This record gives sequence, C-alpha cells and structure tokens, in this order.
Amino acid sequence: MLLLQEEVALELLRRVVHEGYALDLTEDELEKLNEDPFLVAYVLADAEYRCVVTTEVSKPKRTRANRHLPDVCRGFKVPCCDAFALIRTLNFRTN
Repeated sequence: MLLLQEEVALELLRRVVHEGYALDLTEDELEKLNEDPFLVAYVLADAEYRCVVTTEVSKPKRTRANRHLPDVCRGFKVPCCDAFALIRTLNFRTN
C-alpha cells in the first residue's frame, strides 16, 4: 500500500476519469476503476518526479473502465513503467 502525505487534486482526478476513461461512467464502472485514476492524478501533479508503476500491460483496444494504466498514462503523457524498470532505474541490488 502506498500512502502519500497529500490530498489528490480533485480537478486532476476528474480530468483523468473523464478524459482517460469516459465522461459517462456508470456506478459499476466507477467501482471497477479502483485506485487507478488516483495514481494517474498523483503523477500528473508532479510528473517530473513521479511515475506510475504497474503490472498491467498495454491493451489499447480496451475502452471505458476496462482501460489499462499504461494506455491511460500514455494519453496524459504520464511516465509509466513496470516493477523491473523501476528496479533498474533505482539501481536496486541484493547480495
């Protein structure tokens, strides 16, 4: 679990939901999104220093609440990577 010491910017969150998924999502679709729009909104607030890390892979044909994080991030030009890229970037090693 990731806890940030800041509130999500509601205008960014609305923008992510409306532009990244759909303007007219149903209640069931909104539930399906889980925390994904929050992750994108937090990164949008400081994209120079933040990145979405996900295990999801791109599925560009998916629409509405079925969109995957890499595709939503790409639409907002938000950095996105998988755990292996994060480990390489941080130069993390175990001995």
